[in-house]
Amino acid sequence: MDTPTALGEFLRNRRAQLRPEDVGLPAHGRRRVPGLRREELALIAGVSITYYTHLEQGQSTNASDSVLDALGRALRLTPDEHTHLRNLARPPRTHRVASSVPERVRDTTRRLLKAMPDVPAVVLDRRNDVLAWNPLGHALLAGHLDPASPEDPENRPNLTRMLFLDPHTRDLYVNWRDEARISLAALRLVAGRCPEDRALAELIGSLMIQSEDFADLWAEHPVRDCTTGSRALRHPVVGALTLDFENLRLSDGTGHRMLVYTAPEDSPAEAALRLLSTTLHSDHSDHSDRSDHSEASGEAR
Repeated sequence: MDTPTALGEFLRNRRAQLRPEDVGLPAHGRRRVPGLRREELALIAGVSITYYTHLEQGQSTNASDSVLDALGRALRLTPDEHTHLRNLARPPRTHRVASSVPERVRDTTRRLLKAMPDVPAVVLDRRNDVLAWNPLGHALLAGHLDPASPEDPENRPNLTRMLFLDPHTRDLYVNWRDEARISLAALRLVAGRCPEDRALAELIGSLMIQSEDFADLWAEHPVRDCTTGSRALRHPVVGALTLDFENLRLSDGTGHRMLVYTAPEDSPAEAALRLLSTTLHSDHSDHSDRSDHSEASGEAR
């Protein structure tokens, strides 16, 4: 990911979203392009047009806090967008070499997953690769995939890739486009924070090629952290349910997150989760019964 280029794209995108009348400027005549002109934004932010042009062209990587704060106010950025602006304006001076060792979940995190049998839970890295999930988390989000797939670093499911490319996942979300935009907005924030992450850049590049929806949304430059909210699902086994979710950052320095889903007490969604859990136990019992029957048949022979 070319951080100076990303900075210029972000500034131009947000500048194009503001009209002169939005910021108290007169709108004179017809404009060739939408939004504010460079000189208008520079005037509002209190910086020289030359300096602002250098920022848009990626020729300055040492903008001060005061300049970035002024630009953030002028562009009416949200707190997440302001953080993203700072990340883009101050890329790392050195590029870390990506580790060849696959990421793994700590044993204590696995025990935590196991201790939450009635709560759908998934452990993710910053790229949204699934590192582990409990049975209910797997059944809720990806029952059509091999439960052991997160154990294979070469073939781990990626929730963002699934959201855009997997028909089963796409059908799971009632408001798919809203979910896609939120997911991509969170990924954009991570991309600005970690421009040296080659695997993340490869994920974004492949999705740009494989998904027209992803490419269109990426061009809009949405930026938003996604820590909590609710999701309306259309589950193939238990039907419609709306769940609350929390993205919990683990405090072990790994950058991993635990995505957990809950439902209000005595709600239809809670009943649907109990039903889904029951189907897991039934499947396990059926498998055990078949195994016992096969063993008994073998002994009889």
